[in-house]
Amino acid sequence: MAAFITSLLMLFLVHTSNALSKKYYADTCPDVEATVTEAVKEAMANDKTVPAALLRMHFHDCFIRGCDGSVLIDSKGNNTAEKDGSPNISLHAFYVIDNAKKAVEAICPGVVSCADILALAARDAVALSGGPSWEVPKGRKDGRISKASDTSQLPAPTFNFSQLKQSFSQRGLSTRDLAALSGGHTLGFAHCSSFQNRIHSFDASNDIDPSLNPSFAARIRKACPENNKVRSAGSTMDSTTTVFDNNYYKLLVSGMSLFSSDEALLTNAKTKELVSTFATSQEEFYKAFVKSIIRMSSLNGGDEVRLDCRVVN
Repeated sequence: MAAFITSLLMLFLVHTSNALSKKYYADTCPDVEATVTEAVKEAMANDKTVPAALLRMHFHDCFIRGCDGSVLIDSKGNNTAEKDGSPNISLHAFYVIDNAKKAVEAICPGVVSCADILALAARDAVALSGGPSWEVPKGRKDGRISKASDTSQLPAPTFNFSQLKQSFSQRGLSTRDLAALSGGHTLGFAHCSSFQNRIHSFDASNDIDPSLNPSFAARIRKACPENNKVRSAGSTMDSTTTVFDNNYYKLLVSGMSLFSSDEALLTNAKTKELVSTFATSQEEFYKAFVKSIIRMSSLNGGDEVRLDCRVVN
């Protein structure tokens, strides 16, 4: 059954990739990209956490039913939406997409999907943080289904390599995509709950994960004591948390990554080699990241252009 589902998703990826176009709005909304970029720039001027939030939001959207903007939908009535699922509770900056959508609707009403706006905003988040830019294939449609229960499909920070590989392959993504997209962890902040397993009661023999650099482990352990009650406590993802660079990989090979899923990249020969390459060459990381995020963001299962990103039509 798992192989069958993977095959279907691979076919789905090919089909939707062919349906997207870099010039999709050339005639219907030629100023869409500049409009979205302006909304992201404005938000970043007031909040340095916006880029990490938008990039993570895009990933979490794409990994459920493809990039269909379902993560943007609000809970209503008896339905608890994706954004209120446990892995998504810390997602924020939805207002940036709201503002971009409002601005786009003012110039091209009913034309541009929320899913496309989120894909464009994620690209801008990377580029405006010093990372690479790319032409975003467009033409995604918005989905009508958003369920918190589906967020259990998201890869968890505690995943080992086998679990990560399966999660990515089910979406038509390779181990190279896994290694490259993990570089998104160069931006942002992680709460203690995401890496608590590595610094307290790691296993029967070790309280702390022995693969962690001792001084780094001591620092994050101090920030996250065993009975931590401070919900906002945690650690930045790397030492240049607002800059999109290859520092994540440099820290990873030095034993200073936060998640078990980060460390898992070093347990497979292929991804370990890629991590080493990306740590050595930021240019190689950028090229790989662009290819992989375009592949990931080409998954789409929507069927409408939502007029309000928080509510289905």
